Amino acid sequence: MQTTNPILARIGQEGTTAPGGAGFAYDEGRSAVAQATSGAAVSDTVTADQLHQMVAGPQAGARVTLGDVIVKTGIAFVLVVIGAVFGWNTAESMPYIWIGAAVIGLVLGLVNAFKKSVSPALVLVYSLVQGVMLGGISYWYNTLAVANDYYGLVQQAVIGTFTAFGVMLLLYSTRIIRVNGTFVKVMIVAMVSYLVIGLASLVAALFGVGGGWGFYGVSGWGLILCAFGVLLASFSLALDFEAIKQGIAMGLPERESWRMAFGLLVTLIWLYLEILRLLSILSRN
Repeated sequence: MQTTNPILARIGQEGTTAPGGAGFAYDEGRSAVAQATSGAAVSDTVTADQLHQMVAGPQAGARVTLGDVIVKTGIAFVLVVIGAVFGWNTAESMPYIWIGAAVIGLVLGLVNAFKKSVSPALVLVYSLVQGVMLGGISYWYNTLAVANDYYGLVQQAVIGTFTAFGVMLLLYSTRIIRVNGTFVKVMIVAMVSYLVIGLASLVAALFGVGGGWGFYGVSGWGLILCAFGVLLASFSLALDFEAIKQGIAMGLPERESWRMAFGLLVTLIWLYLEILRLLSILSRN
């Protein structure tokens, strides 16, 4: 699937395991799908149900729907909010909690990203732990903003995140943004470049560049980098929407809705953190 989200990219991959132990894309099904999508005459006669059986195996259950993805994302989001409230209220007295949650969240994220079969329990734990991290780091950013007489930073970051999500969903659904091969290639190059800049900025911050903020603390350049990060995270949502759309069209098993929800959550967390950093830099100016 065409997405730069490493989690959503695993949707429908060969290694995923279907219920009952059958390989998610076992050899027979993989051959049938290849034949059905190769442009041969059989492609005109394969139904969605047949494709579902080819891909998910003979013991496949219900197929994933958009409603499934929305429900699973909603459940994960509720846990993020619960964790965020806890992280916020313990950030000052016990900062090691949200810092530890950040480390645990990174580990769980990697486990979920590379796990062959999606685990709903791990997705839920990840959501809760990441919520604690977000609550703590939001409190820290808010404290810096208040010290500069800037109020409402967290509320603005939350509103900005949902606004960006809504705008990207509208642009994608109206086909103003078309996710094609060129779009994906540009996004991959941009994301790799941003990752390299981020790592270089981290090293620079250790040497006091930008007042400890790295390149993001350098006047002018910091705002440009943050704005670029916000745009990059926002456009990544379009890639995720496309991956989910393709997964539903393929008739993937219902359990894959957890992976889709997880992938969306990762992108939204990234977007929120980018907006939070951008607003924090603005508050210092």
